[in-house]
Amino acid sequence: MRIAFPVQDDVGIDSVVYNHFGSAPVFVIAELETSAVVSVSNGDRLHAHGACNPTRALDGHSVDAVVVGGIGTGALSGLNRLGIKVHRSLAPTIRENLALLGSGGLPVIEPHGTCAGHGKDGGCAH
Repeated sequence: MRIAFPVQDDVGIDSVVYNHFGSAPVFVIAELETSAVVSVSNGDRLHAHGACNPTRALDGHSVDAVVVGGIGTGALSGLNRLGIKVHRSLAPTIRENLALLGSGGLPVIEPHGTCAGHGKDGGCAH
């Protein structure tokens, strides 16, 4: 199973998971079974707010799931249409979230749990 993790700073499997799918500079794609990783620059990082194109963001790389701190409804819908499940990150690093995902411990993000906008401090209104 291939899982994409949006990250700010790429340090491989020990990267900290980013809180926003569409604006992450990099995606680290990890194999659940082996923990092998590959890094992909976000090809859609400069999209208009609310107009994220997940296929372009992942630069055409095929994944089975995404683990992220937060995501907008459009990106979630786009990923789900491709058959990609999106899970909420519950730990800081990719390594920790892989362990949680492998044991069934990461919740799937539903449309009612997506980012509803941003506050004046830049925080996401989940």
